Amino acid sequence: MSVNKNTAKQYFAFQWHITDDCDQRCKHCYIFSENNCKALDSMSLEQMEDVLANCEDFCKVYNRLPYFYITGGDPILHPDFWKLLGMLKSSGIPFTILGNPFHLNDETCQRLKEYGCQKYQLSIDGMRETHDWFRKPGSFDTTLEKISCLKKAGIRAVIMTTVSGTNIKEIPDIIDTVVAYKADVFAFARYCPASSDKDTGMTPMEYRELLAVCDKKFKEYKTAGCETYFNKKDHLWTLYEYETGKFKIPENAREDMIYGGCNCGNCHMTILPTGDVYACRRVQNSKVANVFEDRLADVWVCEMEKYREYDKFKKCSHCELKAWCRGCPAVASGANGDFYDADPQCWKEVPGYESSPA
Repeated sequence: MSVNKNTAKQYFAFQWHITDDCDQRCKHCYIFSENNCKALDSMSLEQMEDVLANCEDFCKVYNRLPYFYITGGDPILHPDFWKLLGMLKSSGIPFTILGNPFHLNDETCQRLKEYGCQKYQLSIDGMRETHDWFRKPGSFDTTLEKISCLKKAGIRAVIMTTVSGTNIKEIPDIIDTVVAYKADVFAFARYCPASSDKDTGMTPMEYRELLAVCDKKFKEYKTAGCETYFNKKDHLWTLYEYETGKFKIPENAREDMIYGGCNCGNCHMTILPTGDVYACRRVQNSKVANVFEDRLADVWVCEMEKYREYDKFKKCSHCELKAWCRGCPAVASGANGDFYDADPQCWKEVPGYESSPA
């Protein structure tokens, strides 16, 4: 099956975890989902140089432009963090930081801007009590305080929320809060169950109702001139907007083309501090290579193809939205152990698909 590509050179996203070191121990962290006593891994400067060269080689082969999401752990805790940013600046490679708020101040944010940081993503996973339970006491207030610090330096402040049954009812209040603090971008994605927990805690209709409530809020804020951009990250937004009439299937759409939906296998890779390469960090069993042992350009053809077999989706392959949606295979994989299984929060009844008995 073909994947739609513009004629212009596209970015390829590398989510690069340079260290496991972190000053939080979040309850839904993937790093410790398999082993709470896991040793903290971290790349050396020489290894980071090798990773950068391998990624640049990949982009050269496939005529892409590299874009890095530098994360951890908290990447700023890596002893060679600023040296890595220096390498990216010298190569003219754009990047976003996904990190914690605790080490941000005016001086640090200005330095990040000088190195070329475009966005800094922080997390809010509930209102104060819930968020601090997920992360650590004081984290909620510190996170909100740092939004203005980032914006003052000219860095876009992104707030990301992981939605589960624990915090689903707090999402509307989170939206109001991040708008009040003038975050540049807000988005949410669903919790991917780890090996010890196979349930997201949300029924399909509960999640659809959340999308309806958020959609109403987003529209009201946009009408009021709100400066926060609401990124509808979850691909089930496509299903919701299809049902509500905002999204329509193009009349000239080809049946053998994939136009959107999950980026896994298309324009994304994750690299861990050990060098292990994952098709998606949120898919626990998606290791495809090791960046210190394998050429990424070869991995893309040989190992990643299995994540592009779109007709294998048990439910989505029967749906008219296959080319645009497909929900979140990571959530399906976490809940059911199968990347191609039905998204647990997909509420659509699809002819030709029968769900497995409970």
